[in-house]
Amino acid sequence: MDARDAARLLRGVRAAALAGDRPPAAPRPEIAESWRRMMAGGMHPDRDTRSRMLSAAETEERRQVSPLRALLPVLREGLLPNLDEVLHIMVIADADGRLLWREGASSILRRADRLGFGVGADWDEAVVGTNGVGTALVTRRPVQVFSAEHFVSTHHDWTCAGAPVHDPRDGQLLGVVDVSGPLATMHPATLTWVASVARLAERELRIRHLESLERLRSVAAPLLARLPGRALAVDPHGWTAAVTGLAPVDRVPLPKAFGPGRHWVPQLGHCAVEPLPGGWLLRIEEVRTGAAAGRVVLDLSRARTWSATVFGAAGSWTQELSPRHAELLFLLAESPRGRTAAELALELFGDATRTVTVRAELSRVRRHLAGVLTHRPYRFAEDVEVEVVRPERPADLLPHSSAPAVLRARSERAAGPGAVRGDGAAGWGRDSGM
Repeated sequence: MDARDAARLLRGVRAAALAGDRPPAAPRPEIAESWRRMMAGGMHPDRDTRSRMLSAAETEERRQVSPLRALLPVLREGLLPNLDEVLHIMVIADADGRLLWREGASSILRRADRLGFGVGADWDEAVVGTNGVGTALVTRRPVQVFSAEHFVSTHHDWTCAGAPVHDPRDGQLLGVVDVSGPLATMHPATLTWVASVARLAERELRIRHLESLERLRSVAAPLLARLPGRALAVDPHGWTAAVTGLAPVDRVPLPKAFGPGRHWVPQLGHCAVEPLPGGWLLRIEEVRTGAAAGRVVLDLSRARTWSATVFGAAGSWTQELSPRHAELLFLLAESPRGRTAAELALELFGDATRTVTVRAELSRVRRHLAGVLTHRPYRFAEDVEVEVVRPERPADLLPHSSAPAVLRARSERAAGPGAVRGDGAAGWGRDSGM
């Protein structure tokens, strides 16, 4: 379909969605979900709400601390050589949706200025509506927004394709790389191109991480060889560089308040912690007694960061969750009696045959939440109290998710603030059960 014909069709689809009528064609699922978020949040369809532009000093401060700064050579090499030819620009935004770098065809840069798409601008979805930067931050997946797929009509002459960049060490969302341009210049393959370059950037981070672990290993291995008992060297994120006296593990979840001294470390027990160049030496003082966790708080209240905090007799610790793991733990928290792999696959994907994926993901979760989760069926352990902290608005519950069970949970809670869950927990913002 010609770009202009496609734009006319999309304008009709958007108009029908705004009016609550049957559209001439169904919007793509990720666009429909974004539009629903915008309407639920009261976004004006013809006018965005601009945040204050960052000053040059504020922008530079964010640039200096952004992990994306080190990836600029990879992103430029992957995207810039073709931008002038196809009349696009490259934009790099941080995890807050603030545009930190912008390069490309000068004529398109001037058009972007008129759109407010400049360095220091805030392109969070809740500020400017559906767009390649903000919507990719919400969904944590690559997304292309074409013409009238933008919720705000002033952006309809523009198209964009954005892909999130994650830190491979801990899954943290670092920001988005985006390629944008006028309506007539965008190609359907642009999204694949941008997503591929984002994966190259993540691969560069992974290589640098492995190199840093090797440097730590070169320092720690001779030291560990002289130590009695059990010990290991880990980097600041808990990734293991070397061990002695115990089976190697890929990663140890470290408490948030961590430094030299004596600490209780999940999976290890009490450890004497000493600094090393690029990491920590953990000397295990005693065999872990396996003190049972008594309570788990599953925090889903924030838009892009989800966590599980485990409280037990030996202390508490927090594990940041990937989008998929947040979905799975939410489903298990909603199912005190447990779920089989097939039941979870149906609730997560709408396809009960995708059990291999479910089992693999739950295996990864259980590495970090040992003693908290059981299987046959999958569930939280019987002696564990589970509390779910939800966002204030139902629409903000795991906004990236298209899982049937999550969609159902949003709609059930949106139907009335007094809705009561089947296991007895009431209200929206905070649940407790089990």
